[in-house]
Amino acid sequence: MDNNLQRTPLYENHLKLGGKVVPFAGWELPVQYSGVIAEHQAVRTRAGLFDVSHMGEIVVTGPEAERAIQEMTCNDLGVLVDGKAQYNAIINPQGGVVDDIIVYRFGPENFFICVNAANTTKDFAWFTAHNKYQASFVNKSAEYGQIALQGPAAERILSKLVGLQRAKVLPYFHFMCAELCAVDAIIARTGYTGEDGFEIFLPWNKTPQIWEELLAVGAAEGLIPCGLGARDSLRLEACYPLHGHELGDEISAIESGLGWIVKPSKCRSPGCQILVKQKAEGAPRSLAGLFLDDAGIARHADKIFSLEGEEVGYVTSGTKTPTVNRALALALIKSAQAQKGTKLLIEVRGKKLAAHVVARPFYKRS
Repeated sequence: MDNNLQRTPLYENHLKLGGKVVPFAGWELPVQYSGVIAEHQAVRTRAGLFDVSHMGEIVVTGPEAERAIQEMTCNDLGVLVDGKAQYNAIINPQGGVVDDIIVYRFGPENFFICVNAANTTKDFAWFTAHNKYQASFVNKSAEYGQIALQGPAAERILSKLVGLQRAKVLPYFHFMCAELCAVDAIIARTGYTGEDGFEIFLPWNKTPQIWEELLAVGAAEGLIPCGLGARDSLRLEACYPLHGHELGDEISAIESGLGWIVKPSKCRSPGCQILVKQKAEGAPRSLAGLFLDDAGIARHADKIFSLEGEEVGYVTSGTKTPTVNRALALALIKSAQAQKGTKLLIEVRGKKLAAHVVARPFYKRS
């Protein structure tokens, strides 16, 4: 492994459990343990445990903390109350997505932001460079580990450590501060798999203890450790975007399918005028879901053509997923070609494969 790669507090745990560790976003992380398909299916039917300690955490405090964040993002922070979380995005002057984030409100002058691992340094620099208010942005990433407990059995498993009532009453996209085995934790009912679940922020050096406790109490429910491979196939079935694929500095938030979090009356960053216009009039490109009709698997950056031979876009993410059990892809294509049922061709290794546009998401839990 590259000596410059960072390790999460669970690195030794991954090795002991037989995880296959690979480089990812500057970190050494497990891509799989028992196999991507088995881990994917475990999350859909029982539960899986993910190490997401590579994600970044930024704390924002001060009398104008909310205003400072609002100036750089597109969602309406004003709807947040204490204990509630919000999916949001940092917007650049072109309307592109610097990063997609989750904002947690502890109080009117106290916010906690989770950012993507590969963007932590960039996001923190962006926040500090564009902060014009009485607000302090502090990068706390080195202090936190993070574990994601995902799947239909997640609530039952977590309740063994915090009590059934506390786990049950926590609504989706809310969070609470609680003790797990005498360890202070922030527990959020959020996730990146399309299933019910929790993301748990912990002191860095206490993360291995809670990882082991969860695996122990969850064993009877079929809980298994899961890697990056299953995390990606799960999020793709649910059509959750990934920065560097569906999201990017040169892809507008509307093109990325994030129009639902662009609030015209609250979006104040320089790029918001572009987003408001695109939301009202339509964007030149759209994020579309595709099913392949010919044998083969589309991958990121594969070109997409109309039946007449015009290049109309490219694949942002693609694979064959276990639950849907067919080759599928997300793609950024010309909006005129993004209507459900439209037939297209994807160039895969020099061969053009038939595909058609389908509704998103590919999978939605009952």
